[in-house]
Amino acid sequence: MRAIILPLALSLVAPLAAAAPPPDRSAAAPLAAIEAWLARPEATRRLDDPALARPLSKAEASRALALLAAARTRVVAAAEGNAMAAKQISIGGKTLKWESKTFGDAAPGHRSLWISMHGGGNAEPAVNDQQWRNQIRLYTPAEGVYLAPRAPTDTWNLWHEGHIDPLFQRLIDAQVALNGVDPNKVYLMGYSAGGDGVWQLAPRLADRFAAAAMMAGHPNDASLLGLRNLPFAIFMGGADAAYGRNRLAADKNAELDRLHAADPDGYVHMARIYPGLPHWMGGKDAEALPWMAGFTRNPWPRRIVWRQDDVTHPRFYWLAIPDAAAAHQGDMITADVAGQTITLSGTVPAGTTLRLSDRLVDLDRPVRVIVNGKRAYAGKVVRTARTIQQSLLERLDPESAATAQLVLR
Repeated sequence: MRAIILPLALSLVAPLAAAAPPPDRSAAAPLAAIEAWLARPEATRRLDDPALARPLSKAEASRALALLAAARTRVVAAAEGNAMAAKQISIGGKTLKWESKTFGDAAPGHRSLWISMHGGGNAEPAVNDQQWRNQIRLYTPAEGVYLAPRAPTDTWNLWHEGHIDPLFQRLIDAQVALNGVDPNKVYLMGYSAGGDGVWQLAPRLADRFAAAAMMAGHPNDASLLGLRNLPFAIFMGGADAAYGRNRLAADKNAELDRLHAADPDGYVHMARIYPGLPHWMGGKDAEALPWMAGFTRNPWPRRIVWRQDDVTHPRFYWLAIPDAAAAHQGDMITADVAGQTITLSGTVPAGTTLRLSDRLVDLDRPVRVIVNGKRAYAGKVVRTARTIQQSLLERLDPESAATAQLVLR
């Protein structure tokens, strides 16, 4: 496997070595070009514009990220204003409604977001509506936007059908743009069927959350491997024996114990299995909130364990693959960074992209990439505004925006 550096997805532009202009030594020139690009009407801004392809210094990349993120925030805020006012968003015929409360006085840009999923499922809409209304009252964080969404369907698997993932991605973006949420302080929790959803969503969307807590849910076929960088809490009544929930909670906690022992920097977790308590834990599980609030997301972990679920994804932390539809449940990539060397192992398809930042490696120095024991790349990778903008188009998440990228062949 070899690598090329692309300032945009492979299908859109030629390799950087062929397309990029010589470096401009004027410090102001790249930023002036970006500002001129932003001054155009949004509909006329093209990602393949040469203004976005100029190599950037570390300081220029930081300034470019600030400029592009501010502009992207304005675009998302305008696009999502009506949805936020109505407290509902729709994608592909599925609608996610919510109610929310705000606690504390954190400044905009520093607020937490608590997504709290209700139980029920496999029931009449009125039953699930009642579960939703209960979830709105269930928890009180010390700070942040506490948001209880209403599942778009009434199926047994309310919270882990494929439509949930893009709806949550868009919900988080809207909250970042309009409610001043810090993307490093987004928390996931759920009770009963909502807990089922936490078991499933937390590993596969781990790169979006700071911590997660599962209350009284059943894991079904969930894998815990993707939780390597996501602190995870388990809450269960010791007498909650329906479907073996109490036994499975203990088994999953033991599995996390083993994973943490083998990888001491990862798989941070805690568990409370309350002796004698049934499915309803009488509010004891609220101790999850201060525990979760003690964590903020690290969007640039130096070790990633990415295992595909039945709902596949094209991106996880600083890795991306060219086609989620070609991935299969169980496909896994393990990635490690040591100094300037990035090592990948597992199912690493051609076209895998390393989304890079100076928060991960020093982009002023050469980078070496090893894939399944073979050298795939050695050399420098150029920072560009195009890579930044592409990241922001994928997610309004400046903290995880790449400034350079390397596509493996």
